[in-house]
Amino acid sequence: MKKEFAVIGLGRFGGSICKELSEQGVPVMAIDNNEERVNKFAAIASHAVCADTTDEQVLKSLGIRNFDHVIVAIGDNIQASILTTLMLKELGVNKITVKAQNDYHEKVLRKIGADFVVHPERDMGRRIAHNIVSNNVLDYLELSDEHSIAEIVASSKLGGHSIIDLNIRAKYGINIVAIKRGNDILVSPQADELIQTGDILIIIGADTDINRFEKKAL
Repeated sequence: MKKEFAVIGLGRFGGSICKELSEQGVPVMAIDNNEERVNKFAAIASHAVCADTTDEQVLKSLGIRNFDHVIVAIGDNIQASILTTLMLKELGVNKITVKAQNDYHEKVLRKIGADFVVHPERDMGRRIAHNIVSNNVLDYLELSDEHSIAEIVASSKLGGHSIIDLNIRAKYGINIVAIKRGNDILVSPQADELIQTGDILIIIGADTDINRFEKKAL
């Protein structure tokens, strides 16, 4: 049985989530208090509803507690975002992901029980900055405030050396969880695996350790 999702707030962030879920064949209800936005998603989402989600009775009438995961992507109205999240929590929604406008907003959301809090603009900014600053970084994904996964192109300094020879874990505190080589992906590579120049190393670790590795090893 497929999980059912609801997306509240159909701006750029919420709208893109709604479209992606729909394209993957996932049942999703699109909700916004702007009728024009709702009409745009009528042919995309499983259901599109114009509603005020700060009203508990409205949420109950939508059967919101029956959804497996609700994404609150309300734009600039922090009060509406907080009230909606609080209502969802009180109604017993299983998982709630909320878009935060700033750090203070995030603190409030976590205190009232949001399961996941995202900062799409901030996180994308950091991701782009890492890609711009280092020629070797292909992609960068935050796991938390202090830990990330990064895709890094192996330089000639690393080429021809095995993972155990480089001793990356001991020297830098990071782990190579996979290596992309052409069309092949080596998951959990062995310690004696020879790294080739141009390999894409998928590493995980603390941001400070990843930065240190970028500066000294590449």
